[in-house]
Amino acid sequence: MNYLAHIYLSEDHEQVTIGNFIADGNGITGKSYQKFPKAIQVGILLHRQIDTFTDAHPTVKQSKKRLHKNYGHYSGIIVDIFYDHFLAKNWSNYSDVPLEDYAQKFYTLLQTNYENLPERTQYLLPYMTKGNWLVTYATIDGIEKVLIGMDNRTKNLSNMQLSITELQTHYNAFEAEFTSFFEDLCQFSHTKLNTILKTI
Repeated sequence: MNYLAHIYLSEDHEQVTIGNFIADGNGITGKSYQKFPKAIQVGILLHRQIDTFTDAHPTVKQSKKRLHKNYGHYSGIIVDIFYDHFLAKNWSNYSDVPLEDYAQKFYTLLQTNYENLPERTQYLLPYMTKGNWLVTYATIDGIEKVLIGMDNRTKNLSNMQLSITELQTHYNAFEAEFTSFFEDLCQFSHTKLNTILKTI
């Protein structure tokens, strides 16, 4: 799953949310998570569990299979982005807080905890806030911009920006797969979060 889903699955735990958000792309591997405060550690561990569950889920595999021929091992990254789109688009089904308000609260949380964020997250924060990434996920144009950015990071080797065509062509199928999968993921994540909170 991508940013929005990981944030949402942290429920109302602010420090857990930070950990869940920073767990990717910051070199937090193995036991290096233990250098963070306990609540942030919970978020990092939850993030890992969410990723493992997602990768093994048959519905996610079905979504990735639709993309694999053209995008190979990047298919999983693309599906994560597609699924965040459907979460943002259908946000009112999952939260009583408007997405715009939810996103602004999250950006403020990161800014308030700026000194505790890894360097890469500190670097990304102003871009994320200015571009209002979490809200732009709700539109096709927003997702296309995300895919173009991801493609640039791979020096255009992934061709991820082209996958917007598959999203539009198979839109209903991807959305149905997300909806089915996300129900399972929410149940799994809630149980796993409570377990980790008790054991760490």
